[in-house]
Amino acid sequence: MAATRIWIKNPLAVFTANDQNAAGGLVIENGVIAELLGTGQQPSQPCEQTFDAREHVLLPGLINTHHHFYQTLTRAWAPVVNQPLFPWLKTLYPVWARLTPEKLALASKVALAELLLSGCSTAADHHYLFPDGLEQAIDVQVEVVRELGMRAMLTRGSMSLGEADGGLPPQQTVQTGEAILADSQRLVAQYHQRGTGAQIQIALAPCSPFSVTPAIMRQSAELAEQLDVRLHTHLAETLDEEDFCLQRFGLRTVDYLDSVGWLGPRTWLAHGIHFNPDEIARLGAAGTGICHCPSSNMRLASGICPSVDLEAAGAPLGLGVDGSASNDASNMLLEARQALYIQRLRYGAEQITPQRVLGWATRGSAHLLGRSDIGELAVGKQADLAFFKLDELRFSGSHDPISALLLCGADRADRMMIGGTWRVIDGQIEGLDVAQLIADHRQAAHALVNG
Repeated sequence: MAATRIWIKNPLAVFTANDQNAAGGLVIENGVIAELLGTGQQPSQPCEQTFDAREHVLLPGLINTHHHFYQTLTRAWAPVVNQPLFPWLKTLYPVWARLTPEKLALASKVALAELLLSGCSTAADHHYLFPDGLEQAIDVQVEVVRELGMRAMLTRGSMSLGEADGGLPPQQTVQTGEAILADSQRLVAQYHQRGTGAQIQIALAPCSPFSVTPAIMRQSAELAEQLDVRLHTHLAETLDEEDFCLQRFGLRTVDYLDSVGWLGPRTWLAHGIHFNPDEIARLGAAGTGICHCPSSNMRLASGICPSVDLEAAGAPLGLGVDGSASNDASNMLLEARQALYIQRLRYGAEQITPQRVLGWATRGSAHLLGRSDIGELAVGKQADLAFFKLDELRFSGSHDPISALLLCGADRADRMMIGGTWRVIDGQIEGLDVAQLIADHRQAAHALVNG
């Protein structure tokens, strides 16, 4: 049977993330972009379907490169509202240790649904909690991703350095190195897809210098090399973390990263705030990527990522919403807006344009995940598309549609297409009962924090 061709016709505005012209829209065939059309151009062959996009601003599907889905259950929890990272974590760890597979499934579905409605087509999650009964956490997440039809990089996180041994997490949340590595190997073999159009991918992700041993860092790097998968961790988020590394290892964060075999292009780091010029140069030379999480960094008063310096040094840069207990949302377009504003504080308005920031949220984020098939609109790329309308009161009087998305605070996609399939239509996720999901999720959140 011949493939269905779809013409996304004459959008109001298009951001391609690569400076190509698609003012006349684009043609999709077999879930892939087959043509980009200039103003007034027609498709080269007939199309069975046409979607009139004259009211829509069109973007590549946004890509979230750092999240903790489970944290949607502890948003705006009063005991941690005014705490910085270390006390925030110490207060929340015992609560999170009560996670169950059912609660994780609800939390993940809420996070992914919220991301999808914000224009996000691909999400990386960093799940590092595997208390008794939650050994199959990543398997639970795989099912939710499949249900919503999104793409995901699910990172098999880990914590192996508990309080008893000088780490931050309580003992009931840590695992042995043997258990971590065995499950990591299983998950890659069972779920990791390679090549263009992959829906589920797996990465290895020891949590942070203050919650895992150097041994599990080294062994994870060796296993990632052996299995050809990516590496992810938190690094240089706060000065407390830097002090911890100096006291425990006698090394600053980047020196520590190098000492355990992580300084290379396979690695992307969450936060990356507290680097000196020499460390920025080393990260760039190694091709190590950084995920900027502006809302979380502001919420926890952690600092401002040196984005422009990192990019200038050669380090790939993307965006992430971080966990929904430190954001406290899962909205990629609002995250891009926060990045625009906080980075202007550091680098000025001329350098930090809406186009540059949207580039971080698309092509830059794709680079962090090691993907060249998503994150931009070009022939041969996956048809992952986000459609936004500018018909609300907040946009009235706006002139440049691309800038208006961020400056006027767009926060919800009208439509989403992933791999050529409509996943959101008229602001609603296809096949998802959101009201029931909210009711179930609220009940689970209440039960979790109340023990």
